[in-house]
Amino acid sequence: MWFKNLQLYRLPKNWKIEATELDERLARFTLQGCSATDPRSMGWVPPRDGGTLIHSANQQWLLALGVEEKLLPATIVKRFASDRAKEIEEAEGRRVGRRELRELQEQMTLELLPRAFIRRRTTHGWIDRANGWLVIDTASPAKAEEFLEHLRQSLDSLPARLVKVLQSPSAAMTGWVAAGEAPAGFTLDQDLELRSPEKATVRYANHPLEGEEIRQHIADGKIVTRLAMTWSDRISFVLNDLLQIKRLAFLDLLKEQSEGQAENEAERFDIDFTLMTGEVAQLLEELLAALGGEAPSAP
Repeated sequence: MWFKNLQLYRLPKNWKIEATELDERLARFTLQGCSATDPRSMGWVPPRDGGTLIHSANQQWLLALGVEEKLLPATIVKRFASDRAKEIEEAEGRRVGRRELRELQEQMTLELLPRAFIRRRTTHGWIDRANGWLVIDTASPAKAEEFLEHLRQSLDSLPARLVKVLQSPSAAMTGWVAAGEAPAGFTLDQDLELRSPEKATVRYANHPLEGEEIRQHIADGKIVTRLAMTWSDRISFVLNDLLQIKRLAFLDLLKEQSEGQAENEAERFDIDFTLMTGEVAQLLEELLAALGGEAPSAP
């Protein structure tokens, strides 16, 4: 279980909820699957096949939100509705108006939904209660909000908030690139995006960052909005100006630690999850420190 993207939210440290209570609440909102006429269904599923709704290891909790969606493109619905409209016009000798055409599209949607293919996806979230983290594995803010909202509904309330730091990620990253020096424990990699106040964007991929050309962009007023970095020779990632971490990659040195330690898939899942959460918690602590620390939350 290795996350690829991190959407970061703060929880109160030692949040007053136990795994048994959380499991009971999630059990009321499990994925039921789409009925014949449902375009979409959402609910909690076990993070590991055959497991429980909360996978717990070393006081770290892993949750999984399952979403089923019917694949029914609007172009297909419009085509069937248009064909039906032509049949009506030919049979009744009259023109089908816009309002009636919209009603035909709604009717076609209901008729076609039972035959539509179903796509299923899963979004994972990790709760580190001791350190006060809720981390969602997605590159999409919309999917992160979807996960948060369903968790909020399941628990009636959820004291999660976005992480705010004292120094903006853009200002910090721009300073690191301009100086050609990463904060302690990190190295700068070779992917970079800069943006001007007029929204003009310059991107570099697999390109050395120490060239004069990049410094000139910064001197001209561009700021860094995406920067590839590596932490402690163990995890590489891309940080953006919204404090989102993407393209997370656990380097071979780290993954090798889990090789040969597990006797079965269940043990392997536990070991990978424990390694991942331990390393990412330390990465987040050092990254926040490099950004000046967290801004105090509003009272």
